[in-house]
Amino acid sequence: MNVGIFSRWNATCGVSLHAEMIGRELLRRGYPITVFAPYLESASRWWHHKLIRPDEEYVVRCYEELSPDGKEGKIDIEKVLEREIDFLIVESYEKLPYKDVEKLVKILKDKGIPSIAIIHEGDYEDIRYTDMNIFEKVCVFDERYVKEVLKDRVSEEKVEIIPYPCYPVREGSREFAEDGVIKFFSFGRQPKEEYCPYIEGLKVFKRDFPNVKYRIVRAMEPLKIFEDFVEQEERILDYEEIVKELHSADFHLLPKGNTKRVVVSSTLYQVLGTLTLTVVPDNRFFETLPHGEEAPVIFYRDVLELVKELKKASADEEYRKKIRENASKFVEENSVERITDRFENLINSILVKNVH
Repeated sequence: MNVGIFSRWNATCGVSLHAEMIGRELLRRGYPITVFAPYLESASRWWHHKLIRPDEEYVVRCYEELSPDGKEGKIDIEKVLEREIDFLIVESYEKLPYKDVEKLVKILKDKGIPSIAIIHEGDYEDIRYTDMNIFEKVCVFDERYVKEVLKDRVSEEKVEIIPYPCYPVREGSREFAEDGVIKFFSFGRQPKEEYCPYIEGLKVFKRDFPNVKYRIVRAMEPLKIFEDFVEQEERILDYEEIVKELHSADFHLLPKGNTKRVVVSSTLYQVLGTLTLTVVPDNRFFETLPHGEEAPVIFYRDVLELVKELKKASADEEYRKKIRENASKFVEENSVERITDRFENLINSILVKNVH
């Protein structure tokens, strides 16, 4: 079975990460895959979509995304059709060339090649398919996508809830503040203002815990922050570098501003398995995570609560241990292996149904 994946690929965004997690696990299991990705010129127009590694031999760059000025994208459909695939996974997101995706899915359907969509769009208005029932199944990460994003766009029996996957547990060996310094770390491309609660919170935290270091690695220009406890570097980190940085830190401060859209934080699912204590704002990105005694992260709602939680975690070893245990449990329950099992079973059930 050759699985086609229509998606961003090798890029710094949640769409690409999801496709890579599932795609590479299918590849590891012996399934050939073909990835149909956007042209590099098209992909690079969007600030959050930067390539992080060269393409593999199974990647075919064959479509233009919607342009920033609203111009409709397009697919070189012949490039797709000349590849032999038995099934197509569409990682659906708001910059897709929707008209051509529909056209492609219908052509494949007529050839007996079924397709499913995985919804990354966060708002009902973002989805611009004229008929989503062309897909055999429409997969979403949680119930919010059913109620707020899909609504009446697709028949209920076609919807499948499959959570966003986690990379496996890879615990580091660092003891908390083992060198006498409490080390904090952030990475990524988040807007500058989303770091403000952490900077302001650490200024207060330092009054009780003066030996603090906050390392920020961003893939764009450094923040205009001139605090002596802040160290900055401009660099795109690959996964192994991220893991190494987190294993050298005591806290991972994850900046995410709130939104009305339905969203998940792919960053969290990528790195929670390091078991470095992760701190997150209690907003839409993280609202489906367990809270209270089962929380796999440290939540905060404002700077005062952030400081309170950081002090508690720094002083209470049992609290830190509990958070890590919860994180490990969450990662195991949503491991990329388990989630790929779900997709593998779904794909096989659709193919068997189509044969009969």
